[in-house]
Amino acid sequence: MVDKYAPIIPYKEMGNIKLYSSMAELSDVISISKEYILNDFWIRYDVEYIISLFFHRKNSKLFKMTTLKGYCGDLFEKINVNTPECDITTLDDSFKYDEFDEVWESNKGVFIEIDPLIRKASWITIYIKELDNDDFDKAKW
Repeated sequence: MVDKYAPIIPYKEMGNIKLYSSMAELSDVISISKEYILNDFWIRYDVEYIISLFFHRKNSKLFKMTTLKGYCGDLFEKINVNTPECDITTLDDSFKYDEFDEVWESNKGVFIEIDPLIRKASWITIYIKELDNDDFDKAKW
């Protein structure tokens, strides 16, 4: 099951769920989750109000995870879904604002989306390194 208090570890895991896990390995989690088919290649499962799991449909592997409002674990032991936007770069100077995507992005394998109404981190996303590759959708990873 998902541990909503577990640390967020970029390129590795969130909620004690590891990136690259297969849908079969996480069948107990996704069987009780809401499913969304996003496109021909991606499928998302929302686990209660805790976490979103993104799988590639070609290889059935987990390539991205995003916190939802109920997630309580910390990123780098200091950033969480309630961290004020103004504190993000103070807590970790690897974050740079991407104006096109409107996210705080780190070269450490994580990006943070801000709720514009309250100016706090609301969604923290980790992903596999291959997501940035041109051949990602071939799912050879």
